Parts: sequence; structure tokens; C-alpha cells
Amino acid sequence: MNKQNIFYIILAVVIIVGFSLIFVLKKSKTNGQIVLFYGDGCPHCENVDAFVAENGIETKVPFVKKEVFNNQTNAAEMADFAKQCGLATDSIGVPFLWDGRNCFTGDIDIINFFKGKTGLR
Repeated sequence: MNKQNIFYIILAVVIIVGFSLIFVLKKSKTNGQIVLFYGDGCPHCENVDAFVAENGIETKVPFVKKEVFNNQTNAAEMADFAKQCGLATDSIGVPFLWDGRNCFTGDIDIINFFKGKTGLR
């Protein structure tokens, strides 16, 4: 094997490893992270917000909030999570919560999720 072939093989390996690393880091970005998707003006989302505020949930359970009505990137991310849960992406709505493995939809299910995480009744 000549030096040029070795160079191309090493270059190919570096590129493959690089793309693999980027893919893994992107996938693990939300792994295990709780994400609450909401929409501006959504009354059910406001119910969840009120519960979270009244009970100091954000200090007890780390999670991020992502708005989907005005942010297509967040909406696409929510749809990806819905697909992972076997939900039809054309009929999902907000509020929608991803806990790193499972999906929760609607204010009641999400409030119950937070109650379970914090021991509230």
C-alpha cells in the first residue's frame, strides 16, 4: 500500500468517527432530560404553568420548556419524540412532555407526572 492510500483510509476513518460522534452527541442532548413543550396562548399549557409556579416544581425537577407554535425547530423535535412513543405526529398537541423515554400529553397527565416526581398529592 502506498502512502496516498494510507492517507485516504485514515481520512475516511476520521470523517466516519467525527460524524458518528456528532450523531451520538446530538442524540444524547435530550437523553434523560425532561422537556416540556407548550404553545403561547394554550389554556391547558397555562394550567401546567400555574401548577408548576404554585408548587415550585422548577426548583424540584429540572426541565426545559420549548415553545412550538412559533418555533418550527421545537415543533419538529416534539414530533420526533412523539414518533418514538408511537404517537401520530399529525394529531399531537400541547402541552406535551418528554421525560427522556416516555411521552405525556395534556395538562392532567403532565401535572400528575410532576406530582409523582415531587411526591405531591
